[in-house]
Amino acid sequence: MRFSTTTLGALLLAASATPAFAQDVPTTTTPDAKDAPAAAPAAPDKPFKITGGATLISDYRFRGLTQTNGEGAVQGTININSSVGFYIGTWASTIDGSGKTPLLTGYGDAEVDLYGGYTKTFNGLTVDAGLLYYYYPSHDKAITPNTDFFEPYASLSYTIGPVSTKVGGNYAWGGQKGLDFTKNNKDDNIYVYGEASVAVPKTPVTLKGHVGYTDGSLGLANLNPNDRNYLDWSATAEAVGGPFKVGVTYLDTDITNNTVGGLYRHGYASRFGRGSTVLAYVGVNF
Repeated sequence: MRFSTTTLGALLLAASATPAFAQDVPTTTTPDAKDAPAAAPAAPDKPFKITGGATLISDYRFRGLTQTNGEGAVQGTININSSVGFYIGTWASTIDGSGKTPLLTGYGDAEVDLYGGYTKTFNGLTVDAGLLYYYYPSHDKAITPNTDFFEPYASLSYTIGPVSTKVGGNYAWGGQKGLDFTKNNKDDNIYVYGEASVAVPKTPVTLKGHVGYTDGSLGLANLNPNDRNYLDWSATAEAVGGPFKVGVTYLDTDITNNTVGGLYRHGYASRFGRGSTVLAYVGVNF
C-alpha cells in the first residue's frame, strides 16, 4: 500500500471515532466505491444516529479503474442519519497520486467524499437522492491544480423475495474545473448502473452483481483519446458475521486490452489497472 502515516492515522481515527452507516456505495465493504451513496438504513428510533466503518481492500477500483496502482487501500466512513430520512456523511480512501496511476497523477495520497441526501421508502420502493463532492486534500497544485468536483446522484431500490435490486445514476455537470481534462469547459460525465443481490439460504453469504456505464470526462480511459465511454461489471461473494464482512470480487471493463504493437505485454487495460482482476476485502461496521 502507498499512503503516508498521517493519512492512515486520520482515516483510522475517522473510521473508529463513531459507529457506522452501512452504505452500498460508497461503502467500506465493497470495491465498487462511490457509484452513489446508498439509501440510509430504516429510520432510527432516535432523531439522529451516527454510524461508521473501516475496510482493508486489496485494490481500490472506481468504476472498474484502479485508484491505487493495483495495490491495497485503507477506507473509512462516518454518517449521520436522521429519523425523517435526511443524512450526511463522508467516505475516505488512500489513493496513489504519485504518477504510477496515470489518471491520478498529482492527486495526492487521499480521497475524501462528502455527501448529503434524502431517502424514503414507499411500499417497498426506496428512493434515494443527494449530492456528492470529491475532495483530494493533498493534491499537488503544481502538477494538477484542479481536482475536486460535485456529482448529484439518485437511485431506486426494491426487494423481490430473496432478491434485492437497485438502479441509479450520477451526473457531474460540465464547467467544473476538476472535470476539465480537455480544456473546453464542456466536460460533463454521466454514470448509470444496475445491481442485484441474493442471500444464499442457510449461509452468511450474499451474492452480488453490478454493471455500470460511464460516458464523459471520467470515461477518458481508453486507448483512443476520443473514446469517452466504457462499461464495467463485477460479481461479488460476501460473508457477514456480526459487524464483520469479508468478500471476494471479480470485476472487468470493456476497455481494450490489446498489446498495441507489443508496447503492453499483458495488454493495455491490464497494464494500467483498467481490466479484469480479483479483489479481496475485509471490513467492520460499528
